[in-house]
Amino acid sequence: MNRLCIYAKDVSIITGKGQRWSQRLLKNIKFALNKNEQQFVTVKEFAEYMGIELDLVIASCK
Repeated sequence: MNRLCIYAKDVSIITGKGQRWSQRLLKNIKFALNKNEQQFVTVKEFAEYMGIELDLVIASCK
């Protein structure tokens, strides 16, 4: 079963940026999607926000 949520470590691997940059990006995505701090960002939401195909994101999160 694949995970539904994406974490800063996953974002770091996908983008090639650092951990702190990835945390800020996830925080910005939550703000843009009007989510609370406790809510997670899904893989689909991340892919749509970044303009990356969902299949590519899922493949790199494994």
